[in-house]
Amino acid sequence: MPRTKTPAAIEMLLAALDDAYHTNGWHGPTLRGAIRRVDAEEAVWRPKSVAHSIAEITLHCAYWKYAGMRRLTGAKRGGFPIKGSNWFVIGADSSASQWKDIVKLLDDMHASLREAVAALPANRLNAVTTGAKVTNLKLIHGLAAHDAYHTGQIRMIRGQYGKR
Repeated sequence: MPRTKTPAAIEMLLAALDDAYHTNGWHGPTLRGAIRRVDAEEAVWRPKSVAHSIAEITLHCAYWKYAGMRRLTGAKRGGFPIKGSNWFVIGADSSASQWKDIVKLLDDMHASLREAVAALPANRLNAVTTGAKVTNLKLIHGLAAHDAYHTGQIRMIRGQYGKR
């Protein structure tokens, strides 16, 4: 079966997601780059008792990639591998393997989101997503911005961790 060409608007959205996640974005470091070489101790460290850790922010980003994919595809709730939603508490006793699992989950959720965006017909970009109350275009754009925002948070935490 011949492969059809991906519409330019979808290609731009995929590029925005990738630029914020792992390629050389115009804005500097990416989310994946910000967590590169973070070990489990640094991942669970908190600059303040009320602040989120790098591990919690990373898991939060994975969750919203899942939520975006679910909204784009109409999939039912409950498919995220960890019980809960949005913000998850990760204790200071988290292991290196738990941190690696969180990073893998982030990678997996990014791949799933990318697949959902790539499969989205261009004529559905202006449709309102299920449960989001925004268009698919705005949702996807917002997910890329979400990664960029949390990349900044992670970089600030890493700077504070190094100065502690």
